[in-house]
Amino acid sequence: MGIPLHKKIQQDLLDKIKSGEYAENETIPTEMELADIYSVSRPTVRQAVQSLVNDGYLEKRKKRGTVVKKPKIQQEFTHVIESFDSEMNRKGILPKTKILKFTCVKANEEVAEKLNLKLGDAVYKLIRLRYAEEKPVVLVTSYIPCHLFPELQKIDFTSELLYTTFERLNHPIRSVSRKLEVIKADETTSDLLDVEEDDPVFYFHTLGFSDERLPVEYSISKYRGDINYFVFELSR
Repeated sequence: MGIPLHKKIQQDLLDKIKSGEYAENETIPTEMELADIYSVSRPTVRQAVQSLVNDGYLEKRKKRGTVVKKPKIQQEFTHVIESFDSEMNRKGILPKTKILKFTCVKANEEVAEKLNLKLGDAVYKLIRLRYAEEKPVVLVTSYIPCHLFPELQKIDFTSELLYTTFERLNHPIRSVSRKLEVIKADETTSDLLDVEEDDPVFYFHTLGFSDERLPVEYSISKYRGDINYFVFELSR
């Protein structure tokens, strides 16, 4: 069986997008024009274009037509324990980390409950802004029990990986639990992630466990909704 026409058109359009023939933010030809170019029916063209819209390469805009957009970054950490840097490197994207805050604070009620600590126990509060190339992608606030890693503040997490450090210091992350919400960006988040205030943001709560289900890190991550999508892998 041959490749369906709409798949061939989809691939040809994708090749033109990747080569820059159809540049980012440029309007591609209309369905009628594409039907003439490829000598097919409009429904066939529509199917090909919609597939590229679904994959994040194109966006349909009122009064303007269909526009080329930068593809969203596929985030797979929902089913793989992997660092942000490792995942970006695997995708050929240069990661960068900016440390906004790294201090020792008293655990509030939420953090104490998650990390199985007493209210007011000492925890590190590490706030990182993570970039893909030059674009801010995610704002991460991590809470880590101070007693597990007495000299953690000596480590430069602009270059060192947090989970690799945990492993080196004898508390490797063996499992994680994650909760996903969608929230609106507040003023601070919009400034840091370079999105509009009230834009949708993916909001993850992550709890990382070492051996014997010892809670090692509780983090809150805010991912830009416009350039990220997430893959969930389930098995029975």
